[in-house]
Amino acid sequence: MSKPSRVLGVLGGMGPLATVDFLHKLIEETPATRDQEHIPVIAYSVPQIPDRPPAIIGRGESPLPQMLEGIHTLKRAGAQAVAIACNTAHFWYDDLLRQGGLPILHIADAACADLVTLAGQSVQRVGLLATQGTVAAGFYQSRFAAHRIDCVLSSDHDQHTLVLPAIECVKRNDLALAHTLATHAARNLLSQDAQGAQAIVLGCTEIPLALEYQASDVSSRCIDATRALARACVAWWRAT
Repeated sequence: MSKPSRVLGVLGGMGPLATVDFLHKLIEETPATRDQEHIPVIAYSVPQIPDRPPAIIGRGESPLPQMLEGIHTLKRAGAQAVAIACNTAHFWYDDLLRQGGLPILHIADAACADLVTLAGQSVQRVGLLATQGTVAAGFYQSRFAAHRIDCVLSSDHDQHTLVLPAIECVKRNDLALAHTLATHAARNLLSQDAQGAQAIVLGCTEIPLALEYQASDVSSRCIDATRALARACVAWWRAT
């Protein structure tokens, strides 16, 4: 049997269901007609990696050592590039890239590429649904600014009563309640009078799972960063 020309490593477990969602979307986005045409993947899904948002705001243990252990494990197993199935983990992107020894596809770059492609140049205000850690890290806002796009964030009230609870619901597999909360948060971003978002980037890998639980009126105006990353991985693999 011939050895695969390229192998993708997936650093997951943050959370487990989001990792499975990424792998599912990776398969959906791959133009394959048989098993052998799909991307060779090695997944490292260890949920015991410390929580990312508390570490970013200085209230928790850094997940960097455990994430590096995951990347080193993937490298030893034969991975030649890494996708991280967690938005907030990209706060440590530079450290992971420098110390991990493998190229890493950045989820925010992928999401912004999809935003420009799918939403068009007419979009001037984009909402961001994400953890407090991702919002504080600012890597989405800086990429929006590079495209001259304003970022619309949830209010503190919505962040604490809708967005974060929705993420927590996904982690405990209560997708019905997660959907209700996330949909409400998205509608609020889209309806802030003249300052409302024209589109929304789902900048947490749990949020797409919540919104996709059932059809809603906000889905058509959302950019799924998880699916965008899957598309970027397919492009990386097909560039062989």
